[in-house]
Amino acid sequence: MKQPTFPEGVAVAVAASLAGGVLYTALNVVFPGVPVLRLLIAGIGLAYVVYLLGRSPERVGRVTTAAAWLLVAGMLWFTHPPLLFYICAHLGAIWLVRSLYFYSSALSALADLGLNGLALSAGIWAVTRTGSVFLGIWCFFLVQALFVAIPKSISRKSGAAAADHAPADRFQHAYRAAETAVRKLSSSH
Repeated sequence: MKQPTFPEGVAVAVAASLAGGVLYTALNVVFPGVPVLRLLIAGIGLAYVVYLLGRSPERVGRVTTAAAWLLVAGMLWFTHPPLLFYICAHLGAIWLVRSLYFYSSALSALADLGLNGLALSAGIWAVTRTGSVFLGIWCFFLVQALFVAIPKSISRKSGAAAADHAPADRFQHAYRAAETAVRKLSSSH
């Protein structure tokens, strides 16, 4: 499967902000207040997690991941934590899904965690400055679209140096293991 791209992330930001803005406006007339916002956060979060799972090259654990997300979202809905904790918990679930399905190093996952913090800050800033849920969602997902710039693996070696030495290192390791095994077999008889 093709990896997500930044223009695709911008398209997701447009879709999420349009859907979120329209749904918030429509539902807020019928059910004013925080429950609409919580429902909107959960719904957009679920849609984004489904998008991430669909774009991930990994095929293992998708149903389990979706079920775990639904369980956490349900628990959050029924325990009714403060709104900021509710938002951070959903953001943590997004971070966990991206860390598990798109990165292979802890440093990449930590960079993504920083990106999530920046996205949350941008979204909150936009909502507090403009009062617009549409712009808050737009800014949040526009920053989220930058996750494609985080490399799959961040290591201490440069990428070129690691690519040059990795096959030789693996060969030497296998060669030494084979020599050790042959010595053990020959000395035991």
